[in-house]
Amino acid sequence: MNMPDIVYSLYPLDSPVEQKLRERLAVAAAEAGLLDVAYRTLDTPVGSLLLAATDRGLVRVAFPSQDHDAVLQTLAEQISPRILRAPARLDRVAHEIDEYFLGRRTSFDVPLDFRLSNGFRLEVLRHLPDIDYGHTASYAAVAVAAGSPKAVRAVGTACALNPLPVVVPCHRVVRSDGSMGQYAGGPEAKSILLTLEAAA
Repeated sequence: MNMPDIVYSLYPLDSPVEQKLRERLAVAAAEAGLLDVAYRTLDTPVGSLLLAATDRGLVRVAFPSQDHDAVLQTLAEQISPRILRAPARLDRVAHEIDEYFLGRRTSFDVPLDFRLSNGFRLEVLRHLPDIDYGHTASYAAVAVAAGSPKAVRAVGTACALNPLPVVVPCHRVVRSDGSMGQYAGGPEAKSILLTLEAAA
């Protein structure tokens, strides 16, 4: 089965027939071992999130402000050009994120693919789920937890470049004075997430 290397579109499908054809293409590509990165979008209170997964797990979550087309192009360059819109492959992730925004989930159980991070940044990301739902930690505290107490700036960089925001909760990291600090999805998105968790 021959397929073009990059197959992706963020635009809504025009008809149920096109939807069915795309679903059949995704299934055929997966069965033939030609689908390396599946993606979909999901409407949430912080905007339309791009979700992408490999056979290892969820590899990317991106906010609208991060330019979904550019994110897909980066995934094609860094992981594989064999990318296809295959929403069914991400149903479990989408369901857990929906539950989170409804206040019914405080942590995520989906497998994660951390291949887009390495070194100290990966150490930081692995410590972020230890910050309990409804709580925050300072950049300095996360630096200590990750084993490098002086690397406060590096923690900020790791959070800013987190490829899995929301699911890996970099939004729970704040400045030492309690102010929010920067966030990839923008300050409004960070505020929404912290307010949601504080209300639980």
